[in-house]
Amino acid sequence: MTQSLQAELRVDETQVADTSFARFINVQKSYDGVELVVKDFNLDIQKGQFVTLLGPSGSGKTTCLMMMAGFETPTHGEILLKGEPINDLPPHKRGIGMVFQNYALFPHMSVAENLAFPLEVRHLSKNDIKQKVQRALAMVRLEEFGDRRPAQLSGGQQQRVALARALVFEPELVLMDEPLGALDKNLREEMQYEIKRIHASLGVTMIYVTHDQTEALTMSDRIAVFNDGVVQQLATPEALYEEPENAFVAYFIGENNRLCGDVIDYQGNTCRVRLDSGDTVLAKPVAVSDVGARTTLSLRPERVSIVADDDTSLENCFTAQVQEVIYLGDHLRTRLSVCGNDEFILKTPNAEGTAGLRPGQTIKVGWSSSDCRALDA
Repeated sequence: MTQSLQAELRVDETQVADTSFARFINVQKSYDGVELVVKDFNLDIQKGQFVTLLGPSGSGKTTCLMMMAGFETPTHGEILLKGEPINDLPPHKRGIGMVFQNYALFPHMSVAENLAFPLEVRHLSKNDIKQKVQRALAMVRLEEFGDRRPAQLSGGQQQRVALARALVFEPELVLMDEPLGALDKNLREEMQYEIKRIHASLGVTMIYVTHDQTEALTMSDRIAVFNDGVVQQLATPEALYEEPENAFVAYFIGENNRLCGDVIDYQGNTCRVRLDSGDTVLAKPVAVSDVGARTTLSLRPERVSIVADDDTSLENCFTAQVQEVIYLGDHLRTRLSVCGNDEFILKTPNAEGTAGLRPGQTIKVGWSSSDCRALDA
């Protein structure tokens, strides 16, 4: 665990308890009594926040969500909601809304009946149920679809109904487990903004699970990046992308160029790294401690520039050979051979002066040392 993450998790417990809406405290989970799928998970969530648990399959993120929902019980640790422990509280008494990937709508009920169900089990009056159902349908822009069955709706409309059902009884916390995974790209993007709009308008607290980094960056106030049951970094989307604290986060969030080598000089905010190719690069030391350390350099493709032969404004400049140019509309994705790496990527806006790149061409590229992060090997 990184030092900054440890510092964030070591906040004074009295202060956190006073302000946190939901908390995981040293939570562990094992299904077989031997292997931990969640390891010492700590997270405090403020009221109204949109927090995403992001990571590859099997990293423990969904297990954490299920423990908050009450469908799984922690092996160790405690989960608090509004300052009260809920480890032993059954799911139906937690007052939490839940949205699943497969929608989980009742096929024999109409849309309005699906939305009314959680209100009926809470014994609301018929008049209150009718008003809340209409309000929920308006929230997801499906006012005219109350009489339809789920099978008569598109995938995006069904997901809207599932979201409305999770919100209809006005919970303070909504949990979402890969809710957009079954949708195509356009619908998924549309629903991302729809959920973000609803979150902003209602101010409800949301915990969202996904393995899709774009989804997480688009929607979240904070993101917890999971790997092997451990939170690798907890930060805002901007901080995760711009300032990854280890190699896993750097390569899981967005695209990165990777260069491996050894630290040969270390002074303040800059270190000099001799790459395996023999080239020397100036970088920002993030997860290396001293001379002799093995490191992996992380460099975003959009932070690489094409430079003139006589340009000396950037600390790192190298000759590159163009291997492949892919046209992607608003930008070009160019694969280069640089510093012994034949998979080095350059992203350039589709503007005059960049469209002329062609395979086999030799160019000069450069980047700032502050954009090149020296991470763990």
